Amino acid sequence: MSEIPSGALDSAESKAVSLLARVILPRPGEPHDVRKLYIEEAETNAKRAHAPSRTELEIGTESQVSFATYFNAFPASYWRRWSILQSVVLRVELTGSARVDVYRSKATGARITVGGAPIVSERDGEPAHVEFEVDLGPFEDGGWIWFDIATDAASTLHHAGWYAPLPAPGRANIAVGIPTFNRPADCVNALAALTSDPLVDKVIGAVIVSDQGTAKAKDHPGFDEVAAALGNRLTIHNQPNLGGSGGYSRVMYEALKNTDCEQILFMDDDIRVEPDSILRALAMNRFAKTPTLVGGQMLNLQEPSHLHVMGEMVDSENFMWTNAVNTEYDHNFARHSLADEDSARSRMLHRRIDVDYNGWWMCMIPRQVAEELGQPLPLFIKWDDADYGLRAGEHGYPTVTLPGAAIWHMAWSDKDDAIDWQAYFHLRNRLVVAALHWDGNVGGLIASHLKATLKHLLCLEYSTVAIQNKAMDDFLAGPEHIFSILESALPEVRKMRQQYPDAVVLPSAAELPTPSDKRWRRKVKIPTNALAISARLSRGVIHQMRPHDPEHHRRPQINIATQDARWFSLCRVDGATVTTADGRGVVYRQRDRERMFELLRESLKRQARLARRFNRMRKVYREALPTLTSKQKWETVLLESSAHG
Repeated sequence: MSEIPSGALDSAESKAVSLLARVILPRPGEPHDVRKLYIEEAETNAKRAHAPSRTELEIGTESQVSFATYFNAFPASYWRRWSILQSVVLRVELTGSARVDVYRSKATGARITVGGAPIVSERDGEPAHVEFEVDLGPFEDGGWIWFDIATDAASTLHHAGWYAPLPAPGRANIAVGIPTFNRPADCVNALAALTSDPLVDKVIGAVIVSDQGTAKAKDHPGFDEVAAALGNRLTIHNQPNLGGSGGYSRVMYEALKNTDCEQILFMDDDIRVEPDSILRALAMNRFAKTPTLVGGQMLNLQEPSHLHVMGEMVDSENFMWTNAVNTEYDHNFARHSLADEDSARSRMLHRRIDVDYNGWWMCMIPRQVAEELGQPLPLFIKWDDADYGLRAGEHGYPTVTLPGAAIWHMAWSDKDDAIDWQAYFHLRNRLVVAALHWDGNVGGLIASHLKATLKHLLCLEYSTVAIQNKAMDDFLAGPEHIFSILESALPEVRKMRQQYPDAVVLPSAAELPTPSDKRWRRKVKIPTNALAISARLSRGVIHQMRPHDPEHHRRPQINIATQDARWFSLCRVDGATVTTADGRGVVYRQRDRERMFELLRESLKRQARLARRFNRMRKVYREALPTLTSKQKWETVLLESSAHG
């Protein structure tokens, strides 16, 4: 196709054959920052555009609206790389008088004009339409496509969408799976979202809920209504708390055994979903060159215009998950729009990002892949999604984290999961998945864990080190042991933590005497150069060698906010309250020299054991993988747990 900007296609015959993504509009009453995920309006507009529905937009006279936004621009480079398509068609239907201009970007974020055309129709008549076909050839490394509308008179956008110029291969039949644990309201809301959009409702063949809590979704006042809308497509499976991996394993087991689905969609219960995201993931699934896991991205539930990250990978040096190359965490679209060429953060969004896995807050797995790879690992929570993505990759099935397909979920920064009971699963499961998929030098992993352990001890997070010592023990006990403690590990870990004051949450620092040391009432200074870090660390280590002052275990020296609870703030105190990440309470951390040295000794012993035995454990876990992920093994666990549940 020509690089010269051109007009619309000949309107005699539509080339918009198979819908890939609808242009969707903000919900009524959405705040300004959230609206920017959908539309960008010129400051010169006399009034802001109004959306009577999710797909219709009323635009005033002499106004400009851009769809260079997260939800409405087309992520062309992903379709270029992973799908069979060679072009995409934009179709716009409108009444009034306006001009539609189409743009694309390069991987650098630079904007290029594709073409444009006027569109005129009687205000009360049938909508006129224009179509543009855009070649996907130039998008190998990155780039988006979008369009702007500039009106001469008041106009209404009735529909716009991105289409394939050919029919979608395969069949649309999704089994949606939602594990839930004591979140009946959230679960019911997630179920309601599935039938809120007729196009989404049409492609859902089954909905499988694995309910693992004591507060059941079926007992929620809104359950009957959503159950009626889903009809016999909905099945509820009660079972004990087997964690996310047990919940999703139940979903996969039931989907493969009792449905004829072509796609299995994993979704968390505590999310808010943009329904068209499901259709976008489905479209990529059907047009993919090879069976592909298609993941949705995560927006911050509490700061809805913030994107968690464009994609994630596992660092091959230390086998730790991290943001993918050329990405940054926490992009705020309200501050830096997709088309903001002056923002380095925005320019990075135009690069295509390749990933190792996608979080299971929203991830679509082809039936063929599930049948070949088997069930999730019995990890309870953490790393099960990373394992599945890595496993799929080893079998030749890629994972795509698709921009514009997203859910809203609580951000990790609002949780203490790196130091609370989840820290056990973080480490244990990291070791399990590393043993299965990683051939790197275990020294990098152990070095990163040693550094984390020393930080935990300097921060008086003794319970974290204690349960991570148990994590190493359980990993070294082998794969059969990991499966055997699927249900019992969490209660044991929680019981262990209660022996440590840093794990006991109090309602408020006001429950304790006022802090004793007024010298600490100053802004926390972060050491930023090697000399300052060394000096602060040296003073902290010297302090750790001294006996603690018992008085500071009765009266804290200082109350510390969550964001200030760093090693350089805590390494020289004997007692301090630290606010929990959610702001709902505090823990009273207390330095104990003897306990600290005991935990350090036990950790070092286990780390040395890991270094000696890790290659052997690789062999053991890899030989056990077919059993750990077998339908037969999981069937025994799930059926027994259902009877118990």
